[in-house]
Amino acid sequence: MSVDEAPSTAVPDRELPAAVRRIGQVSWVREPLDDAVRNGGRGRRTVIAAPAVATLGTPADGEKFALLPEAREPGTVFMMGDNPDLPRFPLRPSLGDFFRLRFGGGSAAHLLQSAKLALEHGLNDKVIMACLLHDIAIAGLISSHHGHWGAQMIAPYVDEEVAWAVEKHEALRYFADESVGYSYPEAYIAYFGPDYEPPEYIRREAEDARKHRWYMTSRLVTINDVYSFDPAASVEFGEFEDIVGRNFRQPADGLGFDDSPVAHMWRTMIWPNNFL
Repeated sequence: MSVDEAPSTAVPDRELPAAVRRIGQVSWVREPLDDAVRNGGRGRRTVIAAPAVATLGTPADGEKFALLPEAREPGTVFMMGDNPDLPRFPLRPSLGDFFRLRFGGGSAAHLLQSAKLALEHGLNDKVIMACLLHDIAIAGLISSHHGHWGAQMIAPYVDEEVAWAVEKHEALRYFADESVGYSYPEAYIAYFGPDYEPPEYIRREAEDARKHRWYMTSRLVTINDVYSFDPAASVEFGEFEDIVGRNFRQPADGLGFDDSPVAHMWRTMIWPNNFL
């Protein structure tokens, strides 16, 4: 979509602020009629602005500030708290709630199918758990450095080996290990081109990981990573309830509300459209 096209929305173009028209779907407006029904009857026009990480390097960069005058319009506010267009979380969110309520169908399916493959291969709980969580950051937060983000998100709740495996799979997936049957994924040739070379810091991290005592745990994540998941396959989170129960320390107050060093990351997934 070019920056001059109107966003894909039922709201007539003439009713959208100029900044929203310029940047299309990057920022958008929830109209009062929707809010009156689904947002406690307040009937306020709500502006949602994408964060910088979603717009850097695009024509939309900096347009967030062009939206500021919208808040001075009568009955208009910026999104804070629950977005009525997203499923609402229970009081004490669990890992399963994030799979059901936030992770997109494709992302959730990828994680579940990878874990199912590891389960069918007879691998241990730690490997299955790492497969279930390896792309959790991509599923609900951010793609760049997703292994590191994911490892940080889960570190307070899983065995150290599981978090390490999630972190290091990001680098290891770029490098074949034919001794255990791992080849460079064909999907990556399509994604990045046949001439793509991982940066040097990724190469160093992979080399260091190969010398680590937990190397094979992370390598098994890459082996069981479903690089082209089957959209027709049906795997439910419930199939892993026992494994999760044994290997994921669910906080009593719920993910995002346990005052852990990473609680803010889980809250960001609960309220991803907050302006501040």
